[in-house]
Order: sequence, then C-alpha cells, then structure tokens
Amino acid sequence: MTILPLTPPLTPTKELTQALRTDGFVVASAETVAELAHVPLVSLQELSQYWEGLPRDPYLKDGGRYRFRRHASYEMKGNALSLVPHRAHWQSLDYNALHGGIERWFEPVQNPLINSSAWQSLLLGLGQLLNGLKPVNTWFIEAHQFRIDTTDGIGRPTPEGAHRDGVDFVAVFLLDRVGIKGGETRIFDAHGSAGLRFTLSQPWSLLLMNDEKMIHESTPIQPSGNYGYRDTLVLTYRSSGFQDSPNRSQQ
Repeated sequence: MTILPLTPPLTPTKELTQALRTDGFVVASAETVAELAHVPLVSLQELSQYWEGLPRDPYLKDGGRYRFRRHASYEMKGNALSLVPHRAHWQSLDYNALHGGIERWFEPVQNPLINSSAWQSLLLGLGQLLNGLKPVNTWFIEAHQFRIDTTDGIGRPTPEGAHRDGVDFVAVFLLDRVGIKGGETRIFDAHGSAGLRFTLSQPWSLLLMNDEKMIHESTPIQPSGNYGYRDTLVLTYRSSGFQDSPNRSQQ
C-alpha cells in the first residue's frame, strides 16, 4: 500500500501577512517563495547544489550520524543585509532540552552561497514580509543548512522533539526529499490544543511560523530503498539580538 503525503494548505502571496497574523503560521508554494524573494524560481533551485557535501553535525547527543549542517548569521537593517563574523549557535535549555546550554560551532556557509544574489534576496525578501507584521530596527538572522539522511536506518530532523526556538519567526524551506518516507511536519498552538500535520514535498516550499505562537517538529525519516535524505533550509528572525551563551567564546 502506498501512503501519500498529506498536502499542506497553501496561502497566496497577498494573504501571507494577514494569515500569519491571524493563524500564527503559513505554508507557501515555491512559486510564492520566489515572488517574496523577487527572483526567478530557477535561481532558488540553483542554490540547492550547495547542500551537497555538508559536514556532519558533531554535537548530536543521541549518538546519531544522520545530520549534516552549516550555519551563518546576519543583521538586517532596513533593506541592508550584513553577514556578521562567524559565531556559535546557542539556545537555552528552555528552548532545546537536548542540545541547549552549549555553544555549537558549526562550519560556516560557504562563500559561493553567501555571495549569491538569490540567497541574499531570499533573506531580505522574507525580512521585508516580517516587517509588515513587526516593524523592527534590526533583524538578527540565523541561517541553517540541513541534510538529514538514513545512514543509520533512521534520521531525525528534530531530535529535541516538539519545540520553539526562542526567536520571533522561523522559516523552514523544504529543498528536497530523496528516497525517503516520513518527514511529516507537525505544528501546534503553543497556548492551546489545536494542531496540524502535513508533508512538505515541493522543492523550495515554505513553512513560516510565529515562534511565540507555534510549536513545531518533523517526524523521523526512513529510507524507501537503500538510502535517502531530506534537505532543508531554516531561517530564524529575532528582534532582540542573537541568542548567545552567558559565557560566550570566540573562535
């Protein structure tokens, strides 16, 4: 029996701001994402090549070998986007009970992606949308490239379970699903019992959430054949500065 992925409800571009304000989340098609970024969809699709060869995540406390990632941080003031010196990714235990409280120094996003005009336009376009919901002086943005694979038979996109990230907004872009089953997205009202489950399957489709209102997780993936993987891009936008360890170190 074939189990079909659950189709997410899509929000058109002109309704994104109001739907995000009312519901706390939106799901957008790849075409809508390209419209937000003010670039042709093919330009976004070309960025997917930079998910090949990501370094393995050395911090997984469950001993897994299934997660690969790179990380970058930015400040966005008005329409100006600035890459900040490479820094650790840090979350408190309040938001990440599994990996919180430690500085995680992931390898930086590579220069060809950093210098891509489509990449920069994507980060700016999303920030401009969010300014319509919460006008701020500066957005503090973290970008995470992820590949979850089935090397050990199972891969966990969110080993910490259902969670919030301690930011204002979280954007999860599905870049590719290859040879897998699972990877279902689940979101829940942080202050109630309502929830929704669906599977992002279109490359460059987007789940955008108000992190104060929504809790989210993705279910584990398993190979449908010998091997599979799931590629995502996660962008977080925070208005009150980066989350940093109280004992912040420099590298």
